[in-house]
Amino acid sequence: QVQLVESGGGLVQAGGSLRLSCAASILTFNSYGMGWFRQAPGKEREFVARISRSGGATYYADSVKGRFTISRDNAKNTVFLQMNSLNPEDTAVYYCAADLHASTRYAVGTEYEYWGHGTQVTVSS
Repeated sequence: QVQLVESGGGLVQAGGSLRLSCAASILTFNSYGMGWFRQAPGKEREFVARISRSGGATYYADSVKGRFTISRDNAKNTVFLQMNSLNPEDTAVYYCAADLHASTRYAVGTEYEYWGHGTQVTVSS
């Protein structure tokens, strides 16, 4: 059974940084594209970032480009999201997700087979 467990969320002041981690209990972790999504109160879930199986390709939502960096360590079955220059609009529950089929529609949540339970990120002004 695949499990994804996020950690690293918390409360940070605007301009600060956080690093999220997602540990995956997947035997073939490097077979999965990995993504980060977020959902703010009263809003729909939105795509944040995606990394390919090898880590050689990354994609970002325009709202986080230049501030967030997605990376992965296939030896440790972990994907990371480094978040810098945070602002209150980044406040949300952040979820990691795994996609076995390397979908080209990487920004679409339904393309991902497995999801974590999320970690709360709160940015104060």
